[in-house]
Amino acid sequence: MKLDDFKKIKLPDNPGVYFFKKGKDILYIGKATSLTDRVKSYFSNDLIRTRGMLLVDMVAKAEVITFQETGSVLEALLLETELIKEHKPYYNTKEKDDKSYSYAVITNEEYPTIFIIRGKDLDRKDQKHYSHVFGPFTSAMQLRNALHIVRKIFPFKDEKCIANSGKMCFNASIGLCPGVCVGKISAKEYKKEVQKIALFLGGKTKQVKQTLNKEMIAYAKAMQFEKAEVVKRKIYALEHIHDVSLINRENIKLPSNRAEGEMRIEAYDIAHMQGQHMVGVMVVMIDGELVPSEYKKFIIKTVKSSNDPAALREVLERRSTHSEWGTANVIVVDGNDVQKNVARDIIKNTAIRILSVVKDDRHKAKDILGEIPKGVAPEDIYKINAEAHRFAIAYYRRKQRKNALL
Repeated sequence: MKLDDFKKIKLPDNPGVYFFKKGKDILYIGKATSLTDRVKSYFSNDLIRTRGMLLVDMVAKAEVITFQETGSVLEALLLETELIKEHKPYYNTKEKDDKSYSYAVITNEEYPTIFIIRGKDLDRKDQKHYSHVFGPFTSAMQLRNALHIVRKIFPFKDEKCIANSGKMCFNASIGLCPGVCVGKISAKEYKKEVQKIALFLGGKTKQVKQTLNKEMIAYAKAMQFEKAEVVKRKIYALEHIHDVSLINRENIKLPSNRAEGEMRIEAYDIAHMQGQHMVGVMVVMIDGELVPSEYKKFIIKTVKSSNDPAALREVLERRSTHSEWGTANVIVVDGNDVQKNVARDIIKNTAIRILSVVKDDRHKAKDILGEIPKGVAPEDIYKINAEAHRFAIAYYRRKQRKNALL
């Protein structure tokens, strides 16, 4: 197909899924924020550089382009995944090794857990542990962002939540888990919510809305108006999803050896007791998951008083000498503009976003200073900051106990 052929096709400036076909055969399926802009990009002069020879070959063989509009970018992402799984187009399956894809899974247990897993870690011989497997998704970040959007509407249990443990998990405290950990919801009611998530992830948005409408009417008839209002808000949220950031990086090729879409966040914290036994730590999060194997510990050597900014400076200076640790996209420090400015003074790479988490009088996180990048949830910033604090305190206590024995 040539540019002149494309110009005869009328595509809407709306989200959706597009199909390159040769006769009745589907060669390639893709998703788009804007169908017209996205499909037009396949006829640009730099297609070889941006997408590679494989897709150049696909465009040359294509005879027809069709499309299916969706209500949101999120729906386009989920529908694309289901359609690729169903039709297995040649050029989709050739683009990437299946083991490098990501999947969303729902476990088969009393209180189902929902999480992301890499294709290489998905045990296809023992899938009885999963009630549903969604994927493959070509971008782990897009999938994580999609689940974050879904989770705001339908809170769910992740791997870090222990059902009925009596201890509220972090996500329950910020409204992203329905309180499975502290018995706020029964297994029966929770499974009803998980079923809605399964339908939505399977691209059946219309069916989810129908289910919610029936629930809202039933609650209203039973004069349970508060529950009816909660359901009404879910319906509204589904119809007003703001999700452009899900696929706004689809044309970008990252220059590093990091897999496309991966986001590395590093957080730092200092611990001491009135300047004694001062230590610092670095903790790491990649694509929303904490990675303990990447954590680092520092014994502060140049600061002999209660000067946290000076100690942070030492840690960041020492970290900057270790290029083999990789490069962060985001740096999170504990404190205010003082700590944030220290970090910027050390980190010359302006592409690295620097954020600081401000605490209240009880040392509880209350605000984030700095612009949070698209694709990063504020909850992740609070989460990694809390993990850095926990790790720093634990390291300080071990060091203190060791010194007490000497």
